[in-house]
Parts: sequence; C-alpha cells; structure tokens
Amino acid sequence: MDSRMYRLSIQPGRTAAKIVSTLRAVLRRLWALRRWRDYDVIYMQRELLPFGPPIAERWLKQRGAIMLFDYDDALFIYKPSRFTPLASFLRAPGKVRELFRLVECTVAGNDWLRDAAIAEGGRAVTLEVAEDTNRIPMHAPHTNDGPVTIGWLGSPSTAKYLHLIQPALRRIAAQHPNLRWEVMGAGEFQMEGVPWTATDWSLGSELQALARFDIGLMPLPAEDWAKGKSGGKARTYMAAGIVPVCSAIGYNLELVKDGQTGFLCGSDEEWTNALSTLIADPSLRQRIAENARAEVQIRFDPARQAARMRALFDKVLEART
Repeated sequence: MDSRMYRLSIQPGRTAAKIVSTLRAVLRRLWALRRWRDYDVIYMQRELLPFGPPIAERWLKQRGAIMLFDYDDALFIYKPSRFTPLASFLRAPGKVRELFRLVECTVAGNDWLRDAAIAEGGRAVTLEVAEDTNRIPMHAPHTNDGPVTIGWLGSPSTAKYLHLIQPALRRIAAQHPNLRWEVMGAGEFQMEGVPWTATDWSLGSELQALARFDIGLMPLPAEDWAKGKSGGKARTYMAAGIVPVCSAIGYNLELVKDGQTGFLCGSDEEWTNALSTLIADPSLRQRIAENARAEVQIRFDPARQAARMRALFDKVLEART
C-alpha cells in the first residue's frame, strides 16, 4: 500500500478505484515474493494478501520458507469496514488464526495477543513495539501561559471511541472555554459541545501536532478488541512528553503507571477529574511528561528491541537446521 492507496482506502465509496488500486498492490506483492529464496526469514507485519485464505503463505510453507508473523491488534476478531462494504466481505479473520499455526513464530505486541495465538495452536512470543525518541522531540516545558491543548492522534476507524467519553469532554469544555481541542487523522470528526479542530495525518505533520498537544487522549471500549491494542497511541504521547490519559483496560494497565507516567480512567468521573487536574497544574504535567519519556527511552528503545528480535531470528533459524 503506497501513500496514494492509503489516502484512497480511508475515503468512503470509490469502490471501483479501490479495486483497481488493490489489484495493482497484489501484483506488486506477488512480484516481490518471487525472490523469497534469497532470504533467511520472511517477516510479515500483516497477511501477505489482505483477503481470502492464506494461499500464498501455505505455498511458501510447503516449500520450506521460514515465516514469522508480527501483530499488535486483535486481527482475528471480525470488524466490518466503515468505508467499503466490499472490504468487509473480503475480510477473513479465520485466516489470521490459520497463520498462527502456519508460521514458525508469532511476534505479539502484548501478552494477551501472544496467548491468543498460542491458544490457536501456534508458537508465540511477546515483543513490545519499539518507539524512537530520536525521531520525536521532547515537548516544550508545560505552562499555562497559553491555551492548553487536549489532543487525539489516530485514524478515522478509531475516532468513534472519543464518543465513549463525550460527557466528560463536554463537561471539561464547558468549564474551560479557553482550551484548545485537536484531532489528527480522524477525518471529518465532530462532537457536539466540544470545538474540535481536525487536521489530516502525515508522518511529518504528526510531529508538529505532537508539539501542540499538552494532554493526549486514548479512550477504548470494554471489549476484547481493546485488549488486543498494544498502546501505540499512548506510547507516542509518552515519547513526545505529552501526558496520556487512557482507558484502564488491557495493555494500557501495563504501559501507564497511573499518576506517574499518565492517568488510567475507568469511569466518566475519573476522566473528568484527571483532565481537570492536569489542566490546572502545569508542574504536574511537566513531571509526568518527563517520567513518561524516560520510561519510553529505556523500555522501548529501538536498539534494545532490535537485539531481542535478532535473538528470536537466530533461535528460529537454529531450530530449523
């Protein structure tokens, strides 16, 4: 999927254009696979093709390819596409379950995902997702000299989760009319009672948005899909020196130390209290921001995670020889 195809994929409708774009991407993928014997390991961050059964993976397995499957979302749970009914029809969560058994090892973003892969009969390990703080500058010192910005970073498919905490956000917006509210990557998102400013996502503009945010939101629903989330949004906030305020569910409970590197909320009252406290106290925001970034620098350092990944590769290759 190139940049043009990604922009097309998140637009509603335009089914014919999406079909043509998908066919081109399939041809590119098949052309790349012609050289699979040149490599020791095929490391997949998604299925080789995004629809139908794992025919390509089965074919490679039969010919002795060593495959690893990396996932940090509950891809085995069916979620219909909000953009194209055709995409919903073509999705095959059962394929992911078969991949767990086909590959040499599944690399999961959290323990819940790891255990799900093992339960399906596969071998799996947990390798938390790295975060490069060299790419993300530290936030400017937190003050209340100007408007405090509450932000959200994500995609149109997950922006709906902001409505889960709409009562708390509306209450905060009414109590603090000078706040600034920004969503990035949410498409044409709106919420009655909260004056959100919506901006489009790109890799470069992401850094600019993070520099504007003071508090970062990560609400999630109380369902198994949320347990599969591996904290990408919160970890990015933490790396940028933004205070994460997250739903107290799943991996967030392992990632965020409540009151030290962010806030974990389980009720409307807790969301309201956490946001009110942070808005009023810039020194608290600064202290949490420094703790959060330091945690990411140590725990999710890319070089550290790369060494663990290389050790896994060596172990898998050794077991096959």
